Amino acid sequence: MAPALVAPEEPPHVKEVLKNGIDLETNGIKPVQKRQKLYILPEFHPEAVKHTQELFDCVLHTDPEAANWRKSATTILIKDYYITDGDLAAAPQLRVIGKHGVGLDKVDVEACRTRGEKVCNTPGVNAGAVAEMTLALAMSVARSIPSICYRQIANGEVIRKETVQGVLLGGKTIGIVGMGNIGEVVGNMFWGAFGSPIIAYDPYYGTTRPWTYIPHRRVHSLDDLLEVSDVVNVHVPLTPGTTNLISLKEMRKMKRTAILLNTARGGIVDEDDLIQALDENLIYGAGFDSHVQEPPTKTKYECLWNHDRFVGTPHIAAATDETQVATTNAATDGVLHSLSASDS
Repeated sequence: MAPALVAPEEPPHVKEVLKNGIDLETNGIKPVQKRQKLYILPEFHPEAVKHTQELFDCVLHTDPEAANWRKSATTILIKDYYITDGDLAAAPQLRVIGKHGVGLDKVDVEACRTRGEKVCNTPGVNAGAVAEMTLALAMSVARSIPSICYRQIANGEVIRKETVQGVLLGGKTIGIVGMGNIGEVVGNMFWGAFGSPIIAYDPYYGTTRPWTYIPHRRVHSLDDLLEVSDVVNVHVPLTPGTTNLISLKEMRKMKRTAILLNTARGGIVDEDDLIQALDENLIYGAGFDSHVQEPPTKTKYECLWNHDRFVGTPHIAAATDETQVATTNAATDGVLHSLSASDS
C-alpha cells in the first residue's frame, strides 16, 4: 500500500535556496568599503547583472577590457567557462572566482586551492529546477511523449491509442544515486507525487548528511540499488571515480522495465553501452539532460536519439528565468561575502 501523502515541512536548505542569494544584513556581512571591480566573463540573465552592478564595479563580457581579466582581475564571475592552472598562473591578482551553478568540473579546483583562490559555487540553488526536469524526463520516457508528438507532427501519422504502450510511475521504486541537495529534492518530489518508495545510495558514503524528512532506505552498494529500482536517477558530480559509474555491466543488473535518468553530467553513464542496452531491451528506456558532448549534436547522437524510449535534452534543467537569476545572485553574493570576510 502506498504511504499516505503528507506534505512535509520544507527542510531548511530548500527554504534557503528559494532566496536570491545571501541576505547581506541578516547574515552579518560587512559591506566592502570600496566597490571592487568584478569581471563578468560570459553572458548572464539581465536581472542578475543588475544585482551584480549594484554591488560591484562590473566589466561586462561585451567590454573589450574583459579579455584582459588575467592581467587585471581580482574577482571574476563565470558559468560554463574553463579555468586552468595556466589561467591562474597568468592571473596573479585573482582572489575570488564566482561560479554560477554547483559543478566545478571545468575549474581546476586543486590549482585554486594551491594558489589560494577562493571558488564560490552555488550548491542547492538549482535543486528544485533540476528535480522538476528529472520528473519531466521520467514521465516523457514512461509515456513516449516526445516520439508520439514527433510521429504526429513530422510524419503526419494518425496514431490509434490502442497501439500505444507505456508504464505507470505511481508506487514504483525510485533509486537515487547521489544524496546531495538535488537528490534529496528529487526524492521528495517522487515520494510526494507518486507515493514512491525511495532507495538511496551515495558513492561518497560517510561524507553526505543524512536525509531526515523523506522516508527512504539507504543502501551501501550501487548493485543493491540497481537490482530493485524501477527508476534510477543519477545525481553525482563527474569525477574520475564516477566516470562510467553505470556501464553495460550495471545496466544488466537493472530491471528490464527500468528507466535510467541522468540530469547530472555526461560521462557518468557510458553512452555507447546505453545504446547497446536499449538495442537489447536490457532496460525500458532512458532520459538524459546531460551528454558527454555539449551541446549534443545529431551527428554524434543519432543512434541514441533514434530510440523511441530515449529522451535527450541539451542540459536545460536549470534553464528557467527564476533559477538563472537566483543562481547568479548567489554566486555574486558569495564573492562579496568572501571579500568582506577577508577584509575584516
